[in-house]
Amino acid sequence: MTEMSARERMKIPRQPMPVRDPDDRRNDFEEVALGFTREQAEREAMRCILCRHPTCVDGCPVQVRIHEFIPRVAAGDLAGAARILAEDNALPAICGRVCPQETQCEERCVLGRKGVPVAIGALERFVADWARDHHHHQAVPATPTGHRVAIVGAGPAGLTCAADLARLGHSVTIFEALHEPGGVLTYGIPRFRLPRDILTAEVRALEGLGVEIDTDAVIGMAESIDDLLEQYDAVFLGVGAGLPRFLDIPGEQLVGVYSANEFLTRVNLMGAFDPEAATPLIDLTGARVVVFGGGNTAVDAARTAVRLGAADVAMLYRRTREEMPARSEEVEHAVEEGVQIVEQVAPTALEGAGNRLEAVLLVRMQQGEPDESGRRRPVEVAGSEFSVAADLAVVAIGNDPNPIMRHTTPDLEHTPHGTLVVDPETGATTKPGVWAGGDIVTGGATVILAMGAGRRAASSIHHHLERPTAENEPARSATNA
Repeated sequence: MTEMSARERMKIPRQPMPVRDPDDRRNDFEEVALGFTREQAEREAMRCILCRHPTCVDGCPVQVRIHEFIPRVAAGDLAGAARILAEDNALPAICGRVCPQETQCEERCVLGRKGVPVAIGALERFVADWARDHHHHQAVPATPTGHRVAIVGAGPAGLTCAADLARLGHSVTIFEALHEPGGVLTYGIPRFRLPRDILTAEVRALEGLGVEIDTDAVIGMAESIDDLLEQYDAVFLGVGAGLPRFLDIPGEQLVGVYSANEFLTRVNLMGAFDPEAATPLIDLTGARVVVFGGGNTAVDAARTAVRLGAADVAMLYRRTREEMPARSEEVEHAVEEGVQIVEQVAPTALEGAGNRLEAVLLVRMQQGEPDESGRRRPVEVAGSEFSVAADLAVVAIGNDPNPIMRHTTPDLEHTPHGTLVVDPETGATTKPGVWAGGDIVTGGATVILAMGAGRRAASSIHHHLERPTAENEPARSATNA
């Protein structure tokens, strides 16, 4: 790598991520973003000014050594970059695709203070894809410790916790309720954002560390947490928050009204977009579709409806587009593909003929005083009611934890929202020998935050197993930090 000054590096423009043409991609489920070429990756990596105090690392929930892997990309040492990623991140190809880097590591990038931050996520994706394509696997398990750990849930938190524990030499078994591992990565994120071969490869790498994955295993039904504690030295709960919230308005029982969970699970996990699939095809040819919500799940549902042939797809959000929690990149892609963003409206009822949805009654909203989130609270505009025709409605307004864990393990302390109480530093629950992390603790959040929780819990579990008398008491607080 040619030596360059920080000033010279800052003059290099950020490399744009190549993407497929909207007119092509809206008709299939192939990946939208194409990834950097090697030349683009090396040029983007040269933009890093090699900060003495790399604040980007502080913005990464799994603490990837960004300041070490990016210079190696710039120097053409992709094997070295891949080694660093493999040590710090169990799912780098996934994170490079679906994590909101713009509000995490890239937000902390020093270049962003006066210009445009380094495309850290795109570089992570490039290195991870290169490592997979070149069969470059660095991570190997340590000498067996003889300890056994059970992990409930094969989502981002569980997979990350499993990887870290396996690398430390512990025997790990993951119990997954669905018939495929991945959790929300499998049932919630569409293939056009996260191709299934990418997810499969990352899971296979985990199995290469010796992790066993037992699918179709619903803990809390056939076996309980207490049953697991009789067989394993520690248990980690990463079961997510898969119970959908609904609008609680008249008409939600009509045919044609879906939760985002059901809609996306049928398509992403069960392949309902394929005429040869065992599950019924969701045929939306010519349909009018509305999606309630403004998060990433709502955007995924809207873009999926487009690909299933819907003639008209609209996202209905009670705040403004600028306040939507979804990634701006995904919203832009949705608009390019024909999705309409209807701001400041809220549903009051769903209407139908017989038992089938035909229309949505809406009211216009305006910004009121700030609420507990700090954002201005949406307030109804009196006399502004109107209706829109709809053949299918998808409710994507968030999720809560499934109550099965609460009902079958009453000595696990929960918050009033149904999430688990844990020590925020270690992930330890109020039940000895049990840790938890991800959406079961935070409620619906991001993949990378769940992975960060999995890493913290793995470190605490290892500390507990190797030094049982060390300082690692269960959580006592009645609320989550």
